[in-house]
Amino acid sequence: MINVMKIDGYDAVINYDPDIEMFRGEFINLNGGADFYAADINGLQTEGKASLAMFLKMCEEDGVSPKKQYSGKFNVRLSPELHESLVLKAAAAGKSINQLVVDSISHTVADGF
Repeated sequence: MINVMKIDGYDAVINYDPDIEMFRGEFINLNGGADFYAADINGLQTEGKASLAMFLKMCEEDGVSPKKQYSGKFNVRLSPELHESLVLKAAAAGKSINQLVVDSISHTVADGF
């Protein structure tokens, strides 16, 4: 199931909330929170545009960039056994651990949604 909706060039993850019997959209990669709710796709698009417009207006008023900036670094926690296997696999491939992880993630992300 593809649960990403693009609204005015920004991505939002969509999930269904059975407790309120509505879909919830949440924009990602923003410097703050912007979410919206609706019962159907048309409503999600309408509410998403309104939520995004409000968020962008607030960013402009506050003089901040709406998009989150990423450093390109993140920590990963894994078991000692998996860490050991990763070191072995990287060495056998003639790569650093970092390059093996980047290659693996690139392959996974390139598969798309």
